Amino acid sequence: MTPETICFLLADVVKMISVVLGSLAFNGLVTPAPTRAAVSMSAISPGDIGTTRPLGVFDPLKLMEKNPGKYRRFQEIEIKHGRIAMLATLHVFITGAGYKWPGYCSYLSFPPLKFEDIPAGTLASWAALPQAGWAQIVAVVAILDNSLFAQDPNREPGDVAGDLPWVRYDDPKVKEYKLNIERNNGRAAMMGIIGMMTHEYLTGNPLYPLSYEPVV
Repeated sequence: MTPETICFLLADVVKMISVVLGSLAFNGLVTPAPTRAAVSMSAISPGDIGTTRPLGVFDPLKLMEKNPGKYRRFQEIEIKHGRIAMLATLHVFITGAGYKWPGYCSYLSFPPLKFEDIPAGTLASWAALPQAGWAQIVAVVAILDNSLFAQDPNREPGDVAGDLPWVRYDDPKVKEYKLNIERNNGRAAMMGIIGMMTHEYLTGNPLYPLSYEPVV
Protein backbone atom coordinates (compact mmCIF):
# COMPACT_ATOMS: atom_id res chain seq x y z
CA MET A 1 0.00 0.00 0.00
CA THR A 2 1.53 3.29 -1.12
CA PRO A 3 1.70 6.43 1.09
CA GLU A 4 -0.76 8.17 -1.25
CA THR A 5 -3.29 5.36 -0.77
CA ILE A 6 -2.89 5.56 3.00
CA CYS A 7 -3.47 9.34 2.91
CA PHE A 8 -6.60 8.85 0.79
CA LEU A 9 -7.95 6.31 3.25
CA LEU A 10 -7.20 8.56 6.23
CA ALA A 11 -8.91 11.51 4.54
CA ASP A 12 -11.96 9.39 3.77
CA VAL A 13 -12.11 8.19 7.37
CA VAL A 14 -11.93 11.79 8.62
CA LYS A 15 -14.77 12.81 6.29
CA MET A 16 -16.88 9.83 7.35
CA ILE A 17 -16.37 10.74 11.01
CA SER A 18 -17.36 14.34 10.29
CA VAL A 19 -20.54 13.17 8.52
CA VAL A 20 -21.44 10.96 11.47
CA LEU A 21 -20.81 13.75 13.98
CA GLY A 22 -22.80 16.18 11.85
CA SER A 23 -25.72 13.76 11.59
CA LEU A 24 -25.74 13.38 15.37
CA ALA A 25 -26.09 17.13 15.75
CA PHE A 26 -28.62 17.79 12.99
CA ASN A 27 -30.78 14.82 13.93
CA GLY A 28 -31.06 16.08 17.46
CA LEU A 29 -29.12 13.18 19.05
CA VAL A 30 -27.37 15.60 21.34
CA THR A 31 -29.07 14.77 24.60
CA PRO A 32 -26.59 14.63 27.45
CA ALA A 33 -25.38 11.28 28.67
CA PRO A 34 -27.40 9.89 31.59
CA THR A 35 -26.52 11.59 34.83
CA ARG A 36 -24.30 9.46 37.02
CA ALA A 37 -21.55 10.00 39.57
CA ALA A 38 -19.05 12.62 38.46
CA VAL A 39 -15.76 11.37 37.08
CA SER A 40 -13.30 11.01 39.94
CA MET A 41 -10.89 13.96 40.27
CA SER A 42 -12.02 15.32 36.90
CA ALA A 43 -13.38 18.69 35.86
CA ILE A 44 -15.84 17.03 33.46
CA SER A 45 -19.13 15.69 34.73
CA PRO A 46 -21.82 13.74 32.85
CA GLY A 47 -24.48 16.16 31.68
CA ASP A 48 -22.06 19.03 31.00
CA ILE A 49 -22.41 20.83 27.68
CA GLY A 50 -20.57 18.75 25.10
CA THR A 51 -20.86 15.42 26.93
CA THR A 52 -23.38 14.11 24.43
CA ARG A 53 -24.25 10.62 23.29
CA PRO A 54 -22.79 8.22 22.40
CA LEU A 55 -19.45 9.08 24.04
CA GLY A 56 -20.59 11.08 27.05
CA VAL A 57 -17.51 12.02 29.08
CA PHE A 58 -14.66 11.39 26.64
CA ASP A 59 -11.24 11.96 28.17
CA PRO A 60 -9.09 8.93 27.20
CA LEU A 61 -5.83 10.71 28.07
CA LYS A 62 -7.16 11.74 31.50
CA LEU A 63 -6.22 15.35 30.81
CA MET A 64 -8.97 16.65 33.04
CA GLU A 65 -7.73 14.54 35.90
CA LYS A 66 -4.18 15.80 35.47
CA ASN A 67 -5.07 19.45 34.79
CA PRO A 68 -8.67 20.06 35.91
CA GLY A 69 -8.00 23.78 36.18
CA LYS A 70 -7.54 24.03 32.41
CA TYR A 71 -10.99 22.70 31.57
CA ARG A 72 -12.51 26.16 31.23
CA ARG A 73 -9.76 27.23 28.82
CA PHE A 74 -10.11 24.02 26.79
CA GLN A 75 -13.84 24.67 26.44
CA GLU A 76 -13.27 28.20 25.17
CA ILE A 77 -10.67 27.01 22.67
CA GLU A 78 -12.83 24.15 21.39
CA ILE A 79 -15.82 26.43 20.82
CA LYS A 80 -13.69 29.04 19.08
CA HIS A 81 -11.99 26.50 16.81
CA GLY A 82 -15.33 24.86 16.05
CA ARG A 83 -16.82 28.15 14.92
CA ILE A 84 -13.80 28.91 12.74
CA ALA A 85 -13.98 25.41 11.23
CA MET A 86 -17.69 25.81 10.46
CA LEU A 87 -16.95 29.07 8.63
CA ALA A 88 -14.05 27.45 6.78
CA THR A 89 -16.23 24.52 5.71
CA LEU A 90 -18.93 26.90 4.53
CA HIS A 91 -16.28 28.81 2.58
CA VAL A 92 -15.30 25.66 0.70
CA PHE A 93 -18.87 24.91 -0.36
CA ILE A 94 -19.74 28.51 -1.32
CA THR A 95 -16.58 29.32 -3.28
CA GLY A 96 -16.56 25.85 -4.79
CA ALA A 97 -20.03 26.54 -6.18
CA GLY A 98 -18.67 29.66 -7.88
CA TYR A 99 -19.92 32.36 -5.50
CA LYS A 100 -17.23 34.95 -4.74
CA TRP A 101 -17.07 38.61 -3.71
CA PRO A 102 -17.11 41.13 -6.60
CA GLY A 103 -14.33 43.62 -7.10
CA TYR A 104 -10.68 43.59 -6.07
CA CYS A 105 -9.05 41.80 -3.17
CA SER A 106 -5.79 43.73 -3.60
CA TYR A 107 -4.89 46.79 -5.67
CA LEU A 108 -1.22 46.60 -4.68
CA SER A 109 -0.58 43.24 -6.30
CA PHE A 110 0.85 43.15 -9.79
CA PRO A 111 -1.40 42.69 -11.56
CA PRO A 112 -4.18 43.74 -9.14
CA LEU A 113 -5.89 40.69 -7.63
CA LYS A 114 -9.64 40.21 -7.93
CA PHE A 115 -11.65 37.96 -5.61
CA GLU A 116 -12.66 35.88 -8.62
CA ASP A 117 -8.95 35.26 -9.32
CA ILE A 118 -8.48 33.52 -5.98
CA PRO A 119 -9.01 29.76 -6.33
CA ALA A 120 -11.73 28.20 -4.22
CA GLY A 121 -10.91 25.69 -1.56
CA THR A 122 -8.44 25.69 1.31
CA LEU A 123 -4.77 25.44 0.38
CA ALA A 124 -5.06 27.09 -3.05
CA SER A 125 -6.84 30.16 -1.67
CA TRP A 126 -4.26 30.45 1.11
CA ALA A 127 -1.40 30.35 -1.39
CA ALA A 128 -3.00 32.90 -3.73
CA LEU A 129 -3.68 35.56 -1.09
CA PRO A 130 -0.83 38.09 -0.68
CA GLN A 131 1.12 37.96 2.57
CA ALA A 132 0.01 41.51 3.40
CA GLY A 133 -3.59 40.33 3.09
CA TRP A 134 -3.00 37.52 5.57
CA ALA A 135 -1.34 39.97 7.95
CA GLN A 136 -4.44 42.18 7.82
CA ILE A 137 -6.75 39.23 8.43
CA VAL A 138 -4.73 38.03 11.42
CA ALA A 139 -4.57 41.57 12.85
CA VAL A 140 -8.33 42.16 12.52
CA VAL A 141 -9.21 38.77 14.04
CA ALA A 142 -6.79 39.35 16.93
CA ILE A 143 -8.27 42.79 17.63
CA LEU A 144 -11.83 41.45 17.59
CA ASP A 145 -10.88 38.46 19.73
CA ASN A 146 -9.38 40.71 22.38
CA SER A 147 -11.90 43.56 22.30
CA LEU A 148 -15.40 43.27 20.85
CA PHE A 149 -15.60 39.48 21.17
CA ALA A 150 -13.34 38.99 24.17
CA GLN A 151 -14.32 36.16 26.49
CA ASP A 152 -15.69 37.50 29.78
CA PRO A 153 -14.66 35.11 32.58
CA ASN A 154 -18.00 35.83 34.27
CA ARG A 155 -19.92 34.49 31.26
CA GLU A 156 -20.29 30.94 30.02
CA PRO A 157 -17.58 29.60 27.65
CA GLY A 158 -18.30 30.77 24.13
CA ASP A 159 -20.60 33.60 25.19
CA VAL A 160 -18.59 36.38 23.57
CA ALA A 161 -21.43 38.47 22.15
CA GLY A 162 -21.65 40.50 25.35
CA ASP A 163 -24.54 42.94 25.17
CA LEU A 164 -24.80 42.77 21.39
CA PRO A 165 -28.26 41.84 20.02
CA TRP A 166 -27.74 38.10 19.62
CA VAL A 167 -29.99 35.06 19.85
CA ARG A 168 -30.75 34.33 23.50
CA TYR A 169 -32.71 31.39 24.88
CA ASP A 170 -34.66 31.85 28.09
CA ASP A 171 -35.66 28.19 28.36
CA PRO A 172 -32.70 26.31 29.95
CA LYS A 173 -33.59 23.09 28.12
CA VAL A 174 -33.69 24.80 24.73
CA LYS A 175 -30.44 26.62 25.48
CA GLU A 176 -28.70 23.40 26.49
CA TYR A 177 -29.96 21.69 23.33
CA LYS A 178 -28.71 24.53 21.08
CA LEU A 179 -25.30 24.67 22.79
CA ASN A 180 -24.84 20.93 22.36
CA ILE A 181 -25.75 21.21 18.68
CA GLU A 182 -23.18 23.96 18.21
CA ARG A 183 -20.51 21.92 19.98
CA ASN A 184 -21.18 18.83 17.84
CA ASN A 185 -21.37 20.79 14.60
CA GLY A 186 -18.07 22.45 15.47
CA ARG A 187 -16.43 19.09 16.08
CA ALA A 188 -17.80 17.74 12.79
CA ALA A 189 -16.53 20.83 10.96
CA MET A 190 -13.04 20.50 12.47
CA MET A 191 -12.83 16.92 11.24
CA GLY A 192 -14.38 17.86 7.90
CA ILE A 193 -12.03 20.74 7.10
CA ILE A 194 -9.02 18.55 7.91
CA GLY A 195 -10.33 15.97 5.45
CA MET A 196 -10.86 18.67 2.80
CA MET A 197 -7.33 20.01 3.25
CA THR A 198 -5.90 16.49 2.95
CA HIS A 199 -7.85 15.76 -0.23
CA GLU A 200 -6.91 19.12 -1.75
CA TYR A 201 -3.24 18.46 -1.01
CA LEU A 202 -3.44 15.06 -2.72
CA THR A 203 -5.79 15.81 -5.62
CA GLY A 204 -6.26 19.57 -5.87
CA ASN A 205 -9.94 19.04 -5.05
CA PRO A 206 -11.05 19.40 -1.41
CA LEU A 207 -14.36 17.67 -2.18
CA TYR A 208 -12.84 14.75 -4.06
CA PRO A 209 -14.37 12.76 -5.73
CA LEU A 210 -17.20 15.30 -6.17
CA SER A 211 -16.94 17.91 -8.92
CA TYR A 212 -15.68 21.26 -7.75
CA GLU A 213 -15.42 24.93 -8.80
CA PRO A 214 -17.31 25.09 -12.11
CA VAL A 215 -15.34 26.37 -15.07
CA VAL A 216 -16.80 29.63 -16.41
